[in-house]
Amino acid sequence: MSLVRGEDFANLFRQFSHTAWRWEAQGTYHQPGEVEPWQRWREGIPVLADLEWLRPWLDDVRTATQAGKRFERVRMMTEPPTEYLRWQLEVTPANIEAGEVMRILPESVARNLGLPDQDFWLFDDERVAVLHFTVDDLKGAEIITDASAVSQYRSWRDLAVRHSVPFEEYK
Repeated sequence: MSLVRGEDFANLFRQFSHTAWRWEAQGTYHQPGEVEPWQRWREGIPVLADLEWLRPWLDDVRTATQAGKRFERVRMMTEPPTEYLRWQLEVTPANIEAGEVMRILPESVARNLGLPDQDFWLFDDERVAVLHFTVDDLKGAEIITDASAVSQYRSWRDLAVRHSVPFEEYK
């Protein structure tokens, strides 16, 4: 299996035409760029006080959404939320302010619906990037373009959206 990484992975978010939608199913992510901000939050420093670590993503989302593209995601929330997800609940308003549509789905509902354990991005309803992680980072994304396989991911997206709530209602 070939994985897209680095700049090729980043280009997925620049090259889509209409929609980028994510299913987020992990209770904790180990992204090197998040270690320091997460630690500051643990020390009691408000998340929104310093978002420089997230600024490139927020700027890219803002640029895309101002151009009429959509960034959306449904985040599966463990029950109870992990420490990482509690931190993300405080980060999420910055994503929304940049233009992302954020929704929350309780883990028990996701499991009952048969949603996958693996994260993925669905671009323009035509291409899926299934995310593969190592213990410490994102390893890369497996790109799927086969129409029948993409159809299954669209079905999972539709289920997740239908049964989730907007972030603002979850809080």
